[in-house]
Amino acid sequence: MWAFFSIHKIRIIIAALTGVIVFVAITIFWDQSVMFRKKTFYHANVSEKVVALTFDDGPSEKWTPLILDELKKAHIHATFFLVGKHVQQYPDIVKRIIAEGHEIGNHTMNHKVLFDLPLADAMKEVRDGEAVIERITGQTPTLFRPPKAWINSKQKKEIQKLGYTIVLWRINTKDWVTFDDKLILNYVDKKDRPGDIILFHDAGGVIKPEGGSRIETVKVIGQLAELLRKKGYRFVTVGELIKMQEAHER
Repeated sequence: MWAFFSIHKIRIIIAALTGVIVFVAITIFWDQSVMFRKKTFYHANVSEKVVALTFDDGPSEKWTPLILDELKKAHIHATFFLVGKHVQQYPDIVKRIIAEGHEIGNHTMNHKVLFDLPLADAMKEVRDGEAVIERITGQTPTLFRPPKAWINSKQKKEIQKLGYTIVLWRINTKDWVTFDDKLILNYVDKKDRPGDIILFHDAGGVIKPEGGSRIETVKVIGQLAELLRKKGYRFVTVGELIKMQEAHER
């Protein structure tokens, strides 16, 4: 009896641990955004060799200024998807992002995953984030990125009614896992296509949108700029990509 109970308990523990390992592996190595790309902008169908760098979860008091320094050295204008509560904390950094010619988008107020939220709660996250960005910058964002890409069809429709383009990505660098800069560089080198949107982060740890290290992100920007320019690419913002897509469709 006790032996059976112990074996049964061990099997349950092993099954639970296996489930956790599989979940972590999928989260780290598989880009879940592919499940949510329908009716979003994640790649531009253009022939010109252009790419857009995007940064999520900021601003960060420590990492965003360092990333801005690297972007300035590389002469790149990027798109930053800002979390409202971080905008409140670091308004001067947000103003620097804009002053240096970068584009901003809405990444919700509190970085809550929207998919399983009631529609009213999800929309509050969007509107509250928008209100903070408007108050600090004087700009009304027109680009929206859902945290972790998780968003349902009803939420997409309502967010688009507010005038937003919902933006995902085609290349996920997984820099939040703190992969080595050379690994990130090699991954992008194998995956890049004209019209790509590339996902980075300027804040956040493995679990939370706060904390964590973005040192590998800081290190890879200059290298990535050199690599892609050698391959004939130029860097644009997401807004510029959208205009190029619209021109291509005419």
